[in-house]
Amino acid sequence: MNPNNLTKEYTNGEVTIVWQSGKCIHSANCVKNNPDVFRPKEKPWITPEQSTTEKIISTVNKCPSGALTFYMNSKN
Repeated sequence: MNPNNLTKEYTNGEVTIVWQSGKCIHSANCVKNNPDVFRPKEKPWITPEQSTTEKIISTVNKCPSGALTFYMNSKN
């Protein structure tokens, strides 16, 4: 596995954030728009339970590289 091209998923139960490290250009839009969720100096660096689903979606949609995407979790 190439550490420069990882795909990781983080969920708050409603929405899952997908991060692809190989696409990330480190614009820091995620950190600027939602610092409660995106904290690059911590592990894990994405903690979606710290924000609302709506704010997470808005933040992910501002990612210029496409490194961040999301999908809604199905409700059972």
